[in-house]
Amino acid sequence: MAGIAGIFKPDRRGLIDKMLEIISHRGEYGKEIIETENATVGMIWSQHEDNNARDLINKNIFRAGPGHGHQVKVVMNDGDLRIERGRIGVVPLYLALNHANEIMFASEVKALLPITDQIVELMPGQMIANNEIQTYYELKKQAPLTMTPDEIAGQLLELLKDTIKHRITSDQAGAWISGGLDSSAVAALAKPYVKDLHTFAGGLKDAPDLHFAREAAEFIGSDHHEVIIDRNMMLKILPDVIYHLESFDANQVRSGIINLCVAYAASEYVADVFTGEGGDELFAGHKYLKDIPLQDLYDELINITKRLHNTSLQRVDRMASAFGLSAHIVFMDPEVVEFALRIPPSFKLLEGIEKWILRKAVKDLLPRKIISRPKVNFSEGTGIEKVLADYAESKISTRNFELERLLPNGWRLNSKEELFYYRIFREHFGDLSNLDWMGRTRNVVPEKV
Repeated sequence: MAGIAGIFKPDRRGLIDKMLEIISHRGEYGKEIIETENATVGMIWSQHEDNNARDLINKNIFRAGPGHGHQVKVVMNDGDLRIERGRIGVVPLYLALNHANEIMFASEVKALLPITDQIVELMPGQMIANNEIQTYYELKKQAPLTMTPDEIAGQLLELLKDTIKHRITSDQAGAWISGGLDSSAVAALAKPYVKDLHTFAGGLKDAPDLHFAREAAEFIGSDHHEVIIDRNMMLKILPDVIYHLESFDANQVRSGIINLCVAYAASEYVADVFTGEGGDELFAGHKYLKDIPLQDLYDELINITKRLHNTSLQRVDRMASAFGLSAHIVFMDPEVVEFALRIPPSFKLLEGIEKWILRKAVKDLLPRKIISRPKVNFSEGTGIEKVLADYAESKISTRNFELERLLPNGWRLNSKEELFYYRIFREHFGDLSNLDWMGRTRNVVPEKV
């Protein structure tokens, strides 16, 4: 995924070049820095993004992300600068003020930290115009669909097909699959539109996800690749995971380990990958949602969808971008989100079956075992759920945990595992007094003193 850096000040080419160098993993093929009378802006991109990037630059537009509502767009027009982040926040952007109160921005926090740690996130649906942050879109409750379940499932399937078809740019593509419904369905939908579909799954030896992903890949006829890891490998790559992720959130780090492994594997074969993130939030896949009264479910789905931008979507962006890959998060396309949130909650959770309407829509695309597979947490399905938690328990004493769990910004860490990750995070980024830009997994909200 391309990377952007800039400042609302002319004649800062040297600074922007240094910022882009820090995030050079996002694209090492092309680079362009443009100065206007009010700003200096630069972008880097990968080879597969080259034609589109150069076409837009000729129009004084920088865009990170594949479009389809998934982008950060910087438009330079007659000296003015407008910056727009996508509706759901699939592609990131962060803001900061330097010592001269000049607005700076970048695709990753690490590009801004050498200058200041007072960083904020430009939120999904926000833009900067006339030097002010404005909201141009907000995810809101819409009138529910009045169609039958068959009609809804049919339209949902066609919408997903159309969304994927418009994202195909070559005769081959990749897909990260866990053997769950969401990622397997996306891979199955992509298969007819490419000559070669490579699928990638990761986990500990004999992990459930590997078994189910293998079955899904065999059924859809993809060229399947498995990445088998163990504890030693996890510990070896953990510093890279946390550096790219820019987080010590336990759930995101665990998932990030697998994502980084399959991203590296995918980069050996393809330039872009499809993923299934967002399906649980749109179609009520999380287990705890079964305990929420049906009349409150719609509001909760909107709430958790709004939270994705700096948790799961950040993880996918960082792990893919670590190797210059572009990630297509189909369920987060604006048209899909709007349609999915209008589906009555009673068709999402039906007789205790989560994502019932999505299962109905894709029932002919996958083996019955995949269609009926219940929701499994990512770290559980890959087998890594307790591996690092147990390791941290053996390495960190209770006394040291109590001494170190209070962070400079006032957060309290939740577990020894989180402290283990935070120590690595601190080695990369220092003792930051501000972490307001960092997202937290639901039910792992840091305690303030």
